[in-house]
Amino acid sequence: MTTIVVIGGGITGLSTLYYLQKELKLRHQEMNLVLIEASETLGGKIRTVQNGEFIMETGADSIVSRKTNVAPLLEELQLTDQVVYNATGTSFIYTSEGLKKIPDESVFGIPLSLRSLAESELVSAEGKVVALKDYYTPNETFTRDDSLGEFLEAFLGKEIVQKQIAPVISGVYSGDLHDLTIASTFPYLLDYKNTYGSIMGGLAENKQKYLGAGNKKFISFKGGVSALIDALEDTVSQAGAEIYKGTAAAKLKKLADGYEIALSNGEKLEADYVVLSTLASSAKELLQDPHLNEDFDQLYTKSLISVYLAFDIQDEELPYDGTGFITGKGTHLKCDACTWTSRKWEHTSENKRLLMRLFYKSSNPHYEELIRLTDDELKQVGMEDINRSLGITAEPVSCEVTKWHDDMPNYHLKHRQVVESLEHKLKDSYPNVILAGCSYYGVGIPDCIANGENTAGQIMERNQEANT
Repeated sequence: MTTIVVIGGGITGLSTLYYLQKELKLRHQEMNLVLIEASETLGGKIRTVQNGEFIMETGADSIVSRKTNVAPLLEELQLTDQVVYNATGTSFIYTSEGLKKIPDESVFGIPLSLRSLAESELVSAEGKVVALKDYYTPNETFTRDDSLGEFLEAFLGKEIVQKQIAPVISGVYSGDLHDLTIASTFPYLLDYKNTYGSIMGGLAENKQKYLGAGNKKFISFKGGVSALIDALEDTVSQAGAEIYKGTAAAKLKKLADGYEIALSNGEKLEADYVVLSTLASSAKELLQDPHLNEDFDQLYTKSLISVYLAFDIQDEELPYDGTGFITGKGTHLKCDACTWTSRKWEHTSENKRLLMRLFYKSSNPHYEELIRLTDDELKQVGMEDINRSLGITAEPVSCEVTKWHDDMPNYHLKHRQVVESLEHKLKDSYPNVILAGCSYYGVGIPDCIANGENTAGQIMERNQEANT
């Protein structure tokens, strides 16, 4: 019987198994499905921590609601009744002059209307006039492989990009906008520019898609995002998948008619197909092939420190009506962003006591100093940032610190070409070894789910061809 081994038990690996089982059931076929995960728990960067009355996410805290592939999966997993949406509220950028509101009618800081542009507190009158050139300047050169930063600045101007758009997008994608491609971030912005003649005009024409749910752009679950991981694990296990937890894949060896995976517990598994749903660095170590290292070494990562602070005060004591802020350049804060979690996600604090999450990125000039600090010292840094930005002096009653060091994929201008090169080399040298996951095909949870579904489809297609 055909054996498929998925290495890496994050959302992509679990989704791959789920969609494989779904296809096998439809086709009345059987395969041996095995999942190998080095950690004691599945989920990768998705992990929910329950700390007293507080729910804290050590990694991803939500799923983009407008992605169409998510709702069908949640329905199939019977999670629909567990879904919660983010509370609507004002988002801010913290500047040297204090908190400045990000316009309500904007997507990643890009205005959806002339009114939204005019009302911005972050851009000067001159900067607003420059941004109007988006409406009358055609795109004659930019393609999806070009820099997102250069594309946005070409039509909206440097000021609005640097002061209003870049801080917001950098809150999602680690790295400078000029090092990110349009294809790997917002390809639809280029489509809008080409179709409607304007980035802002295209967003306005599709306003319902982005703002139609009353700004409820994100979803989570009553028990936290790990509910999705738990449901997938239960489903694939009950359908017969064998899951190894706390067991690492140590080495991948090519055989005459398949592959051998050596495990950290001494076991060896043979497989017809292997899905490497790990970080690129782990895939590189597994394959140990100098021919592939040139490409693997061009897949970059960033780092992130997450600090949750919970207080014994009501979140209504916040001096602003909003859900958090992103830190602009030139301020005295060390954090890159601060989410007012108990405001944004009501399920995270049963009694509406204040819960806040601060983010410190490797692009932060203080990062090398911060990564060496203890959890208690990082707690003190977080308290100082909250005191300076919001005037809150209370002592936290709970703290959760997570360090994701060199764990966050960072797409650059040549990312797609590097991935394509790896795909071609693997197809030639390691047929039926398939790359999957956020190191290559998108960092958001919906992207990872879609990648898992696509990976399952590739395997079914290859297996059918091999048997005909």
